[in-house]
Amino acid sequence: MAKVKFIIGETELEAELRDTPTAKKVLEALPIESQGSYWGQEFYFHVPFHADEEPDATDVVEPGTVAFWPAGDCLCLFWGPTPASQGDECRAASNVNLVGRVVNQDDLKKLRATKVRVEAA
Repeated sequence: MAKVKFIIGETELEAELRDTPTAKKVLEALPIESQGSYWGQEFYFHVPFHADEEPDATDVVEPGTVAFWPAGDCLCLFWGPTPASQGDECRAASNVNLVGRVVNQDDLKKLRATKVRVEAA
């Protein structure tokens, strides 16, 4: 299982990637530097590639999920409700490809910065 680091301001997150076509595209694009935004308790940022929606794409994910949003060519990190959520669920604006999971999920709540770098761990 491949691992990557998300460096967002002073916060460093480690994630384990799944063995999927989209996760492979993430690895091939490393290192990635971008500016992100917040949508509720989701951090998302544009990446330099496109991936089509995978068969298991979904709009509701578990906290700590690393996902790819095909509609916007963005990687997304989820840790709680978004404006689209019903209750406490993590809900994307539309279907996302499941890419991996953040190992140190509690650190997601510390995110405040917008500059992000993704590199091999």
